[in-house]
Amino acid sequence: MKKFNITVNGTAYEVEVEEVKAAGAAAAPRAAAPAPKAAPAPAAAPAPKKAAVAAGAGEHSIDAPMPGKIVKLVASEGQSVKAGDCLLILEAMKMQNEIAADADGVVKKFNVDAGQSVKAHESLVILG
Repeated sequence: MKKFNITVNGTAYEVEVEEVKAAGAAAAPRAAAPAPKAAPAPAAAPAPKKAAVAAGAGEHSIDAPMPGKIVKLVASEGQSVKAGDCLLILEAMKMQNEIAADADGVVKKFNVDAGQSVKAHESLVILG
């Protein structure tokens, strides 16, 4: 056994390495000092995407102005809205942006769910 001192990210470790005589075998290090910090827990899986519905006759789509994550659906399907009413909250660059109706109408369909990531110009809501 050979002992070595190794510094990783500013933390010193004392390790023992056993030399293996077999051809092609690698030495296996064993930590004898403090164990390294545990890896961070993996992030929660992103919400699955809904199948987008295209706007039909007399309807139009409200699209994402930028990429981001849907925080909350404020309106509900079937609800009547006026121009300027908040439909949903889109978080982008650590800011929460209210996505508003651009005209009076009825919310026909949400193409997104809360927690879902969206791309710029992706259809969020169909108004009729």
